[in-house]
Amino acid sequence: MAHFAKIGLNNKIIEVVSVNNEVLKDSLGIEREELGIQFLNELYKWPIWKQTSYNRNIRKNFAGIGYTYDEDRDAFISKKPYNSWILNEQTCLWESPIPMPTDGKRYNWNEQIQNWEVING
Repeated sequence: MAHFAKIGLNNKIIEVVSVNNEVLKDSLGIEREELGIQFLNELYKWPIWKQTSYNRNIRKNFAGIGYTYDEDRDAFISKKPYNSWILNEQTCLWESPIPMPTDGKRYNWNEQIQNWEVING
């Protein structure tokens, strides 16, 4: 299955739909995004669709409702989780200013102290 994100106002993702891969194939059997978009435009009467991929080989990240499509980066970007976090330009994922410890414990980010806190329990 191929997946497409329906893009609304301010480039926000408002829906993600699945399309049979056969819809994307041209007369030579090559999958083309524009054929999926054409199919969805006819089906839903909505003009703006972008293909997305679970394995992140199209547009950096799999689109989700509430994500933003960034035209300059040609990427789907989730909502910024905390004010202090920084967008990694290569992955288009948000990263904490301090890496999470890798000692096997579970952590939550505390924005007030801008550091990781161990989850007890």
